[in-house]
Amino acid sequence: MGLLDKVKAQAEQVAAKAQQGVSQGQAKLDAMQAKKQGDGLLRDLGAAYFAQQRSGGSAEAVSEALAKVDAHIAEHGAVDTAPTMPTQSSSSPGETGDSGASYNLDDM
Repeated sequence: MGLLDKVKAQAEQVAAKAQQGVSQGQAKLDAMQAKKQGDGLLRDLGAAYFAQQRSGGSAEAVSEALAKVDAHIAEHGAVDTAPTMPTQSSSSPGETGDSGASYNLDDM
């Protein structure tokens, strides 16, 4: 019976580690979803403010958007307000890259 007890104990350890991994993965997923939601709320706040300043949008829309950001912060903690540059996923025409073609003035 000693071997069976060892196998059972080891199986319990493996199950506990697996559960810990699942918990960590879920926590990371929740954090990523909260960040995405916060980013969307900040975008909406910016859009409301821009509309107010440039095209006669209402101050009420800005206040509502700000209240949503505040509620999100109260539930999930601070949001990342650092500006980010959009990333390019592919080369635009005219950029050098692996297009297979290379041209210079000597080709003319």
